[in-house]
Amino acid sequence: MKKKYDNESLVNESINYPQVRLIDYLGKQLGICSSKEAMSIASNQGLDLVMISDKSNPPVCKIIDYGKYKFSQEKKAKEAKKKQHNAAIKEVKMRYKIENHDYQVRLNQALKFLQSGDKVKTTITFRGREVQHINLAIELLNKMAQDLKEISIVQQIPIKDGKNITMILAPTKK
Repeated sequence: MKKKYDNESLVNESINYPQVRLIDYLGKQLGICSSKEAMSIASNQGLDLVMISDKSNPPVCKIIDYGKYKFSQEKKAKEAKKKQHNAAIKEVKMRYKIENHDYQVRLNQALKFLQSGDKVKTTITFRGREVQHINLAIELLNKMAQDLKEISIVQQIPIKDGKNITMILAPTKK
């Protein structure tokens, strides 16, 4: 009954320790025995001998159905990954000469992104000689940060990057 599996766990004949601490299918400790004896007990029950921990002395092995064990481990990992939220960076672009209504639209976009748990990168783009008015763009970015201070914090202050000025807002922890 030799089975070859990934290198995640040592299974059946791949366990090369002289003695192991054996735990049966129900979780009851059977004590310390040789790995060959543990293998024969597992094969008599039609199950696999799986190494749970090789850090202890002697290593701990359990008699289980390895296919079910591996499936449950993958399922747990998938559930943990599902609950994890990776904060993406969403971008809101505007010009420094923006009208009030357009500003409100951009503000609502940023608000929606922040409420969904994403970071917001606000970019103000300059064309031609508009680069002379950096102070107006910084005032606009500071106004946006002030308007969104209830649900966000400034992660990166306004920084000039070529013909753009960017600022990053992150949602506050709940």
